[in-house]
Amino acid sequence: MADFDTVLKFWGPVEADYAAHGNLVLTRLFTEHPDTQKLFPKFVGIAQGDLAGNAAVSAHGATVLKKLGELLRAKGNHADILKPMANTHANKHKIALKNFKLIAEVIGKVMEEKAGLDAAGQQALRNVMAVVIADIDANYKELGFAG
Repeated sequence: MADFDTVLKFWGPVEADYAAHGNLVLTRLFTEHPDTQKLFPKFVGIAQGDLAGNAAVSAHGATVLKKLGELLRAKGNHADILKPMANTHANKHKIALKNFKLIAEVIGKVMEEKAGLDAAGQQALRNVMAVVIADIDANYKELGFAG
């Protein structure tokens, strides 16, 4: 519970502009891990130099961060939020667990730079994301998806 509260202390700047922060997260994810861009069919044809100015990338990044905000505010009581998301990411999008780990790392870097997430906050975010990813994995296993 304390880890969720720690991360939430730094969430204000992210929440204040989900689109800008979401664009930073996805642009960095696609730049640092180019294979991840292929997981988003609507972004496949976008050149890396054009990602930062792309409204669709900003919108999807905002969606990702809004969902993370919901998960943070649920403070571990997130089954109702996570189950439908895990279902679509397994059955429709076929997203492997390693990709959640990659985006979690990128979110941590962006929050450090843009929201002042300190070392304790970084560790808290890692702890929170480990719980979330383990729960996604449990959902994946229920669905028979080897993510």
